[in-house]
Amino acid sequence: MEIRKAKTTLILLLLSIGSVVAQAADKINYTRQDSIDVMQMMAKAKKLPAMENLFLEIAKMFIDRPYVGHTLDKEKKERLVVNVREVDCTTYIEYVLAIYQCVKHKKTTFNDFCNYLADIRYVGGKIDYPTRQHYFTLWINDNINDGFIREITAVKPPFTAVQTVNVDYMTTHVSSYYMLKNNPEWKAPIRKMERDISGKRYRYIPKSRLTNTRLLRQTIKNGDIIAILTSKKGLDTSHIGVAVWRNDGLHLLNASSIHKKVIIEPMTLFQYMKKHPTFTGIRVVRCL
Repeated sequence: MEIRKAKTTLILLLLSIGSVVAQAADKINYTRQDSIDVMQMMAKAKKLPAMENLFLEIAKMFIDRPYVGHTLDKEKKERLVVNVREVDCTTYIEYVLAIYQCVKHKKTTFNDFCNYLADIRYVGGKIDYPTRQHYFTLWINDNINDGFIREITAVKPPFTAVQTVNVDYMTTHVSSYYMLKNNPEWKAPIRKMERDISGKRYRYIPKSRLTNTRLLRQTIKNGDIIAILTSKKGLDTSHIGVAVWRNDGLHLLNASSIHKKVIIEPMTLFQYMKKHPTFTGIRVVRCL
């Protein structure tokens, strides 16, 4: 009976995967293992008790997967890359959020996952390099507009600081971006993207206020998305992760370039931030 059940599950997975191949093979870059992994995580998430923090539980499914940077930037033509075998801090959050949306809305196919991922990663869901949300400020704003997340903010503590966005890193470091370097016609729309978000102001929690206090525990919940802001010229954020509370304080579940994998950072977020002088504080968003 168990063998028959396993075979049935595999057949359903393959049928779901096949629909993507038929519909948009030229627009999606993935392996069969990626699609199987996504479907298995969706199936596992659907079985979680209703009281579980769904986003956090899905995020934990990625623990120990390797950190690999630049997985979206290895081709000349922009395609929707699905590589859940190797993640960086942003793609990790995007995959988790796409699975979360599928489960929440009772969507069941890999094609559904890809549709959500496109909406999450690209402005208007349009798969093109200039419409990819290269800066996390834009990522937050667009996903708020799409109804996937909301920002947690206030004009009172612990949100005691204000970030004025001023981004131009991509257009002043073109050689660092393989696809942009090989497609110079994309520089103008990327510069427009930078100008559109520069000058915007957002309240944030400075790193000095990330100690283990009742106020912080009331403000940030398990499973919230943490965007770490930076003072590095031309950038808005340095790193992204998921909030995890432990007895000693707030920790970050993240795709870590230091640990080379997805991990719950052993030190608290307060300690982690202190080790990085350019980290100024955090913005917080919550899945809807």
